[in-house]
Amino acid sequence: MTGWFSFLHGEATAGDVLALARVERVLRDAGSAYDVVWSPGFRADGTHFADLDPAAYSRLVFVCGPVHGAQVEELHRRFAHCVRVAVGVSVVDAGSPAVTGFHRVLARDGAGDGPGLDLAARAPALPAVPVVGVVLTHGQHEYGGRRRHEEVAAVLTRWLAGRDCARLELETRLDAHDWRLCGTPAQLEAVLSRLDLVVTDRLHGLVLALRAGVPALAVDPVEGGAKVTAQARACGWPALVPAERLAKASAEVSAEGSAEGSAGGSAGSSAEVSAEGTLERWWDWCLADGRAEAARIGAGFRAAESVPDGVPDAADGLVAALREASEAAAGR
Repeated sequence: MTGWFSFLHGEATAGDVLALARVERVLRDAGSAYDVVWSPGFRADGTHFADLDPAAYSRLVFVCGPVHGAQVEELHRRFAHCVRVAVGVSVVDAGSPAVTGFHRVLARDGAGDGPGLDLAARAPALPAVPVVGVVLTHGQHEYGGRRRHEEVAAVLTRWLAGRDCARLELETRLDAHDWRLCGTPAQLEAVLSRLDLVVTDRLHGLVLALRAGVPALAVDPVEGGAKVTAQARACGWPALVPAERLAKASAEVSAEGSAEGSAGGSAGSSAEVSAEGTLERWWDWCLADGRAEAARIGAGFRAAESVPDGVPDAADGLVAALREASEAAAGR
């Protein structure tokens, strides 16, 4: 089985892969054996066109996407001895060799008949995965030599890439003109409240997640701890990782990467394994007991808006400070 997800310079979309899953189920139910060809750029450990012998196959199924272009035409030449069927595809030009090379075309649109349902719609149900907001900063140069932002981001993003979750990159910065950014705090809170978890190295990434009742896996990107650590303590939030834990792992990975040319590669460093173990422990806690704890803290924040004895902050002392400062200035 092939599709645009099979080509070196093609692409694997979620719709294409779901369409493939639908066809796989049909073939399995019919008792038909098959192999799936993947682009090496998407699944390096899969079966690739460069690795297989066309003579080993008698049928070729092309799944989803437009049947158009040189790459599809090349399939007809390379697998000329096979029975070739396209299923769930769009026909752009019915007379093109990409289309006419198939023995049968079961189109979803463009073939002259009425449009048919896309294959992805009836694909097998998918497992639930957590939706994770990622809020990182690469600034904060006021911390000078204590900054470990780049190292922290490198370890976090590499680790996140290996997690089975839906990652959503977010920014606390507001912009009234850039459609990719939220324009008001309410818009950002609406996004945060729909997440399962926030991973952040920003103070407001932590606070706004908890305000929305969502657990946050926080990393302080400043060596020795700074405002993220202070705020986690003020909120009573335990899921905090110090910069040193991740920065050491980043440094060892960089050193091992430089040595790979002569050493032939290596497994993850002990610091990297330790850092990932710490992140995974807090990840698991945030998605379990941390949900209730974040909800409790968020409810406390909201209650404090109307309860005089609620969670204190600096604004509680502002009026008195203004009065005292004014009186002191008048007495000079």
